[in-house]
Amino acid sequence: MPKDTNASGTIFGGVILSHIDLAAVMEAHKVNAARRYVTVAMDKVVFYEPVFVGDQVSFYTELVKIGNTSVTAKVEVMVRRRSDPTREEVKVTEAEVVYVAVDENRRPVPVQ
Repeated sequence: MPKDTNASGTIFGGVILSHIDLAAVMEAHKVNAARRYVTVAMDKVVFYEPVFVGDQVSFYTELVKIGNTSVTAKVEVMVRRRSDPTREEVKVTEAEVVYVAVDENRRPVPVQ
């Protein structure tokens, strides 16, 4: 959407980070769907290439680590360029996201 883009026609990095957070928490919920998770860190965030308006964007997640109260997930952001006739996927961003499981008082609790 226009509010998500800059004057160069690329998507703001913050918008991509928001979607990374949403994708990674889905990976955390695979560990324990009943838990409430809060984001405590985004690490190793690398923007390799821009995301252009019209790109098809995919977010691939992988579980990296399960701690006592935390879950770490890696996210790779891939695009298919509308302008590329081969439609090959290109890695544009990757990050690791750390979540902590919390109770109703927002205090850490065991993940499992």
